[in-house]
Amino acid sequence: MLEMLVAERPKVVSFHFGLPSAQRIAALRDAGIVLLATATNLDEARAIAAAGIDGIVAQGFEAGGHRGAFDPATDEQLGTIALTRLLVRNVTLPVISAGGIMDGEGIAAALLLGASAAQLGTAFIACPESDADAGYRARLLGDAALHTVMTNVISGRPARGLANRFTALGREGWAARVPSYPIAYDAAKALRAAAKVQGEYGLGAHWARQGAALARELPAATLVEVLAAEMVGALSRAHSGVAT
Repeated sequence: MLEMLVAERPKVVSFHFGLPSAQRIAALRDAGIVLLATATNLDEARAIAAAGIDGIVAQGFEAGGHRGAFDPATDEQLGTIALTRLLVRNVTLPVISAGGIMDGEGIAAALLLGASAAQLGTAFIACPESDADAGYRARLLGDAALHTVMTNVISGRPARGLANRFTALGREGWAARVPSYPIAYDAAKALRAAAKVQGEYGLGAHWARQGAALARELPAATLVEVLAAEMVGALSRAHSGVAT
């Protein structure tokens, strides 16, 4: 994968679950690639800065998908607001706020907290360009989006998604018996594929952040335009002191 990245030279490479070796970081930097890495606490952010990374993704506990904690056993479960402020005040690198942000008002809030940018994922799942299947989309756009859970039963590492038949296994005593990542995740993907053939969509990895019910079914380009307009409006109201 490293050889491919150095050859293709994407604009950005973002690390999750910790950091690669110094040699790999150097190879990517020498290729002119901007490097980002996820931090879930201040110690991780400081390690990222010391490694020569260009920016930090501050992943709050509200975020959907896999937790980026270096060590899941010591996850401090900091929320997006607290984490963003901690990193902005203690690390000089640009901070990208992530977790629970679904609209332009949320982006504006992150910027007002001192973040240089915001990262959204769940907000784009309902877009027609995403590869989410029909079952995933239906749950995201229905009442199921009001209920997300953090679970390790799907992949072997903590991740937040919509509550479904798969996540329910975590409440049935399976959490401590799950193989490590990525062994469990490979098995889960095979199970999902087999279940879909039978018309069963409740055994998928329906990753989603808290606030998933704010998702909108819009083309990606249109959604970006809407987010930008909402952000500008929210920032304008904040600077003028107008309450909403």
